[in-house]
Amino acid sequence: MTRSSQIIAGNWKMNLTLSQGREFVATLKSYLEKGSVSRRVLLAPNFTLLAELAGLCAGSGIMLAAQNCAPQESGAFTGETSVAMLKDAGASHVLVGHSERRQIFGEDDSLLCAKLGAVARAGLVPILCVGETLEQRREGRALEIVISQLQADLVEFTEGELIVAYEPVWAIGTGQTATPADASDMHAGIREFLLERFAFGREIPILYGGSAKPDNAAELLAQPEINGLLVGGASLRPETFWQIITA
Repeated sequence: MTRSSQIIAGNWKMNLTLSQGREFVATLKSYLEKGSVSRRVLLAPNFTLLAELAGLCAGSGIMLAAQNCAPQESGAFTGETSVAMLKDAGASHVLVGHSERRQIFGEDDSLLCAKLGAVARAGLVPILCVGETLEQRREGRALEIVISQLQADLVEFTEGELIVAYEPVWAIGTGQTATPADASDMHAGIREFLLERFAFGREIPILYGGSAKPDNAAELLAQPEINGLLVGGASLRPETFWQIITA
């Protein structure tokens, strides 16, 4: 994949209010208007910001993702948000299986498989997140764990757009980052699986997520199978996020 197809995605998690989100987008748009950007830009704000930011991002090239979704189309599921609602609010992508959903909220592969199917059926692009814990890496099972997640979560996925994000759990929000070589090796293993699983496996972007920041973005993005970054804390300030976009 070329540099122009690389994706820089910012996951705001449970941060930024509506007014802060408006200010962020206004600043980011001003940067985009002044500078030439070869990469695709995506933001994943809280549900409460999606509809408002969709209007502000229209025509700017900034894509929006939801951070989560319900697998059901509708019904008596208090507190849940359907894919149809997210699409109506302006999301084009949906994160599925972020490590915090797996680790903190106990979402298992069967649930994530259902969520991924709901996203795909609605015509949105799922961003499937996979990754191992520090203990699993120390045991030498990192690739085994990641491939098992891919197999389970994609068992019913047959066609449509898809993005995979590799996020080593031990590197998220810790300041630790997988070395470029470690990340490249894992991405190569993921690519091998995708090529075996799908006829279009070469076209599926694989993002790296795990304490990506301005001072390591360029080296990470230079690796052959790293097709973009899923950025957490460093995406909360437009100045820092812009440095990563242009790294």
